[in-house]
Amino acid sequence: MSQSTLRLGVGCHVVLVDGTPVLSATEISSLVTRANGGSFRDGLTAFALRALRHQLDPEEIEAEATAQIRKLCAAGIAVTHLDTHKHTHIFPRVLESLVRAAKNCGIRAIRNPFGPLGMMKVVDRPALWMRWVKVAALQGLAEKFRDLVKSAGMVTPDGTVGIISTGALDERLFRLIIERLPEGTWELVCHPGYNDADLLGVRTRLRDSRERELRILTSGSSRDLIARCGVELISYRDLVSVSQ
Repeated sequence: MSQSTLRLGVGCHVVLVDGTPVLSATEISSLVTRANGGSFRDGLTAFALRALRHQLDPEEIEAEATAQIRKLCAAGIAVTHLDTHKHTHIFPRVLESLVRAAKNCGIRAIRNPFGPLGMMKVVDRPALWMRWVKVAALQGLAEKFRDLVKSAGMVTPDGTVGIISTGALDERLFRLIIERLPEGTWELVCHPGYNDADLLGVRTRLRDSRERELRILTSGSSRDLIARCGVELISYRDLVSVSQ
């Protein structure tokens, strides 16, 4: 698909939690745990504590990220940008390592995981309250993110929308996001897909929601909404191109 659709941007979704590394456990000992059989730690909390305590080796993060990028490149995929599972690059120590890996692999763009919290009114969505609080608590890292990306000469959008509604996106929330989208360049974080046999082998809470999001994003009503609100759809490939 990436080779037949030239405008398509394909990112490397760097995994540092909840998965199996490309490198051996002995090469990235600060990132894995023997309790998981040499896999990454489960969940973001333990990873975040180690990141904030400077207990993660930045060279190991860079090496593992580089290995994941090169694995995609070896499969014939032209990687246009980086993002991370559970947005682990919100932490400056991780971001610095990912930026080095990206530049070493000729990648110029990275996801900005921070976004405008005010546009998401979740008063009538109790299931999203705790997620809103967690996202809001990390907003203090946004300025450091922008400074690091700018100093590295990397390209990034103004931010992301949709993180709070992960797993809960429906037609109403999608319309709310599009209608309240601020001026600028924003990435909609979403997880469209199929709840099939391949997904059964993946550890994720996002299953039925993937097919719901796929229906929303490919519907005629969504295309009409986007056009009516004057939103231009671009890819990371386009973003990098216009920044040159």
